[in-house]
Amino acid sequence: MAIIKNYLAVSHFQGTPTAYAVHLRQGEVVHEGVGRAFWFRPATSALSEVPVTDQELPLMVHAATCDHQVVSVQIGLTYRFADPTVAAGRLDFGIVPPRTPDAPDGRTQAAAVLAGLAQSLVVADVRERPLDAVVVGLERLKDVLAGGFAADVRLRETGVALVDLHVLAIRPSADIEKALQTPLRERLQSEADAATYERRALAVERERTISENELASKIELAVRTERLVAQEGANARRRAEEEAAAALIAAQAEAERRRLEAESEAAAIRLKGAAEGERTAAQMAAYAGIDEGKLSSLALRDLAQGLRGLHLEHLTITPDLLTQALAGLRR
Repeated sequence: MAIIKNYLAVSHFQGTPTAYAVHLRQGEVVHEGVGRAFWFRPATSALSEVPVTDQELPLMVHAATCDHQVVSVQIGLTYRFADPTVAAGRLDFGIVPPRTPDAPDGRTQAAAVLAGLAQSLVVADVRERPLDAVVVGLERLKDVLAGGFAADVRLRETGVALVDLHVLAIRPSADIEKALQTPLRERLQSEADAATYERRALAVERERTISENELASKIELAVRTERLVAQEGANARRRAEEEAAAALIAAQAEAERRRLEAESEAAAIRLKGAAEGERTAAQMAAYAGIDEGKLSSLALRDLAQGLRGLHLEHLTITPDLLTQALAGLRR
């Protein structure tokens, strides 16, 4: 807001950089501009202050479609006063003399003009289309509103220019909106179920693949085990055959050794027997010319030598033996 200081019959006006001041004296523009400072006489002057910043105006417009369904259109408008001098002449932005408290200011009047125009444009467009076409026609409605605001003569004559326009939402009544959401909800649920089934099928397929791999691994392990058992059996048979062959060779060698020992022992016995026989034959030849008494004496001598060192409890000498021995000794 501008700063006005009163000094008796004159006053001083100090404008702001966000407001366009228009000073009228007797119907003629004396001062105008942004941030102006000047002296004026309140009794003969009229001052207006028009904002030059962008103004935001949210709107909610209700309209009926051709199939008699009411929709709510949420709109966001951004506007400004492109010609402050014209706006000051068409709208009430007066600060000197001050307005009455219940009188609408210029911003309220501009908002009412924009809201009425938006309402008429929305109603005219929506009533020609069915509900299902309206709720998906955000861009179409935006283009309709932009074209309507650009072509409106009253806005140009009021000095108001549209800066930006947004159609934020088009929504039917709650029950109709729920009914419209049902097909989409069902489709999304179907897609979710299909994704769930596909995920389960993929999991089952993966489990089947894992089971097949495990079974193939077990089969391969069984085949290798069978080969290992067969190889171990063949190795055991070969080891047994080798051990049997070695044992046979050892037995044959032992038998040959024993045969040779037996032959050697038999040869030794034969030689010993032959020597004994020759010795006995020699002895018998030596005793051939000796009479019986000498032979008996020699036998007793040999007997005595053989009994040396032995403990005898009884010795029986027959009379015949004693007689022969004595007779031999006498001779």
